[in-house]
Amino acid sequence: MAQRWKQKPPNSNWGEFGPDDQRGRMNYVTREKVLQGVAEVKEGRTFCLSLPLDYPGGNVLNPRRNPPRLAPTIRDGKQAFCFPLSEVFAGVTDIVCDDQVLLALQYSTQWDSLAHVGGKFDADGDGKPEIVFYNGFRGGEDVKPAPEKPGAEPWAKYEGARADALGIQNLAEHGAQGRGVMVDLHAHFGRERKAIGYDALMRLMDKDKVVVEKGDFVCFYTGFVDVILELKKNPDPKLIHNTCTGLEGRDDKLLQWITDSGCAALIADNYAVEIIPASPFKPMAHALMPLHEHCLFKNGIHLGEIWYLTELARWLREHGRNRFLLTAPPLRLPGAVGSPAAAVATV
Repeated sequence: MAQRWKQKPPNSNWGEFGPDDQRGRMNYVTREKVLQGVAEVKEGRTFCLSLPLDYPGGNVLNPRRNPPRLAPTIRDGKQAFCFPLSEVFAGVTDIVCDDQVLLALQYSTQWDSLAHVGGKFDADGDGKPEIVFYNGFRGGEDVKPAPEKPGAEPWAKYEGARADALGIQNLAEHGAQGRGVMVDLHAHFGRERKAIGYDALMRLMDKDKVVVEKGDFVCFYTGFVDVILELKKNPDPKLIHNTCTGLEGRDDKLLQWITDSGCAALIADNYAVEIIPASPFKPMAHALMPLHEHCLFKNGIHLGEIWYLTELARWLREHGRNRFLLTAPPLRLPGAVGSPAAAVATV
């Protein structure tokens, strides 16, 4: 297909993997990278890296995302839960349960697809910015809002919006498995509310002998999810928005390091990997979430958020390690812009 853009955003890698690419830096996760991850398995011990899907509870973190609603399916007008099939097939003894869920895909432990954040940018070079996403895919053409359905239930009012390009299925189909690298921010900063820039991150990584290489999944343990669990699905707004570390997305040196490192994805146990907002706005047009812009929009780097990294981070520190095999498939749900992450680490 012909290239979708005449000019690309500064500090972006559009076109690096071809004009049709929808996987971004997951292309760096090759067979060799998977084998590197497998080589980190010494004990055969596994760690669940996801929260229960009904955490954090309520909608304090994001008012547009609500807890999952679980309900049985309906069979012959009755709930298909502890349902005797003898009511349908005479003489059989089976009892069945069958359920369904209304789920905000980025409510709990999640992956962001490359369609999650785009930008207004003059990709055509005609002086008029348009809505574009990674690699020049277009809002309204490739990532499509839905027409309003008056009178529909709130969740179905805009049913049909979908990412025909850059949807989360691309990550699922590639296989989200490779070498994970843990950066333990909590061990150095505790629950201090602090935006971590390049200089602080380099000092910490040097002290802990953490090395990030091309194609690695880089994980940041901040302790934020521990706070969520302690609040037991009743998050305190003041506390939840003023605790623990995150990356400083407005630090240009940090963004350059993300580019230079070759990392395939950034993952954290906090709300957005970066702290929003972390510093005063620039006196010009700018992104509210500069790390999201740099990773998802400009460089095709997937982001993982609200992961449960506590037990893994502690075990790695106790054993003088920081690398592991990460297996973290999203749902293979075509057109979705995010997904729960059923992630597992093996050490």
